[in-house]
Parts: sequence; C-alpha cells; structure tokens
Amino acid sequence: MATFPGNLDEAVAAWLAGRGQGLAARSAALSERYKGGKTSRLVNPAAYLAARAPATFAACRKVLVEAARLAPELKPKSLLDVGAGPGTAGWAAFVQWPSLARITQVEETSTFADLAAVLNAASGIATLENAWLVRTSLQDMDTIEEADVVLASYVLAELSLASIPVTVTSLWKRASEALVLIEPGTPQGFARIHAARDALIAAGAHIAAPCTHGGACPMTGDDWCHFKTRLPRSRLHMHAKAASVPFEDEAFTYLVALRKSVPSEASRILAPPVSNKTGITLKLCGAGGLEERHIPSRDKATFKAAKKLQWGDRL
Repeated sequence: MATFPGNLDEAVAAWLAGRGQGLAARSAALSERYKGGKTSRLVNPAAYLAARAPATFAACRKVLVEAARLAPELKPKSLLDVGAGPGTAGWAAFVQWPSLARITQVEETSTFADLAAVLNAASGIATLENAWLVRTSLQDMDTIEEADVVLASYVLAELSLASIPVTVTSLWKRASEALVLIEPGTPQGFARIHAARDALIAAGAHIAAPCTHGGACPMTGDDWCHFKTRLPRSRLHMHAKAASVPFEDEAFTYLVALRKSVPSEASRILAPPVSNKTGITLKLCGAGGLEERHIPSRDKATFKAAKKLQWGDRL
C-alpha cells in the first residue's frame, strides 16, 4: 500500500525488517503516551514508524491541504521541520508542495535523528537527500535560518505549557510566509494549540485555520477543538496496532498562521454533522462564537449542499 512519497514506503519497510519483535506491545505503549499528552523522548522508533508515522502523515496531509486551499498563492521553496522525528511531516509537506527545494530538519533525539538520516538517504527525493539535519532542541535554534514554511508536528508536548508562547513566537520569527502547528486531538493537545494561538495573534500573525476569525477562542469547559482523518491500515500497521479493522481514525488539532491575511469564511464545522428526517444540525465556530445551526430538509437546495459537508469543513 503506497503511502509515503518517493521510495519512502520501501525505505521504511527495509528499516523495519527484523525489528518486529514485541512491536504490538511497544506500539500500545506509544499510543498511551500520545493520548496522555506525554513527550516522545522515550518512544521506540520501530513502534513509531509502524504505528504512528502513517497517522501522523495523514493528519499532516489533511492540514496542509487546507493550508494550501486557503493560501493558493503559497508555493514555498524552503521548509523548517521542527521536532522532525524521522521526517514524517516533511514528507507530507513535499507531497503538498513539490516546489520545496530546501528542507531543514531539527531533531534533538539521537535515535530519531539517525533514523531521519537513513530514510533521507533512501528516499529517492533530492530535496530530502540533501536535507540539512540539525541535532538540537526547540529552545536552542538561534543559528537556524528562516524558511518559507515552518512546520511543528506533534512536538509541543516536549514543552511545558508555560513555555509554549515564547517558543512559538520564536518559530513565527523564522517563518517568512506560514507557520503550521499540529498536535494530537486531545484536551492537552488543544491546550497547547490554544496557548500558541494567543501568542501568535499577539505577534501579529493572521490565523487562517481552523479558526475563521482572530477574536478570542470561544471554546470553554470540557470541550476542545479537534478533527479527525481516516486512513487505511497496511498489514504491518494492523499488526503493530493489534487491530482487526482495516482503517484508523486519527484525531488531531492544529493551527495555520500566515503573514498575509486571507478572506474570511463564515464558520468551521467542529463535529460530525447530525442528520435525521427533519434536516441536518451543524456545530459551528465563527466570529460570533459557537452555535448549532439546523438546516431543514424542506430547504432543498441548502440541505443538499449541507449533506456534502464533513467535520472540519468550512461553511
């Protein structure tokens, strides 16, 4: 099952060959770490490649497709992939923007930095083969030059919540066109994105997605802003997850910040649409805050259009 660009499917499979012993147990432990909002410092790289890389790649693809839709003029030449791990987010960025000619990968953990170097060399993609791999932390990036797009995927959990505003502001200074943040779709992940959003607005960034406005976030209480994407599971992925169904739903939360403002669109759908005989009900977030909007089936044209909408779409 082809998933990653270039020769990366084959490169991942080759690296995993002979490393499958105990994979299901290590993958289960890894999933619990992500769900609990813990860091990835102790993550087993084989478990990550088998169980997490496909889902991370799918979430990044979903977010970057939306970023490109909102900013179609964005044709980045350079990418700074922060907390790159083996390079998964950068693979998704390369699929979205083949214009990328330079990728800088920042990864502190030696096991993942070593793995990234191996996979870059075997990728068959010149931009990755020539990637600049920097073995340092998010807090020690003074010598890292700016890039058109800065991408930090599933990495803010490495930081305390209190330190996120300073770190995210530093990342924003290195983004000449866009900063993209992606976190697990958990309450802890959303708390990190919420803190980042406030800091970026204060720094003058234009929040393009998922928010449709730059006002205060209306999400309160036990609710949190998150989305899902469904991906097919390969045989290896099913083995690693001890799964019986051939697909997985990855929950994620994210933020796209741009240097240039984009036209505002009314609302974002924050939950699966609820459909019955009387119509469709949508949970929406817009400039006016949170609302539930019912579209009656008797309004045939609007109802027909609404039936095509999904969780995460803009209305």
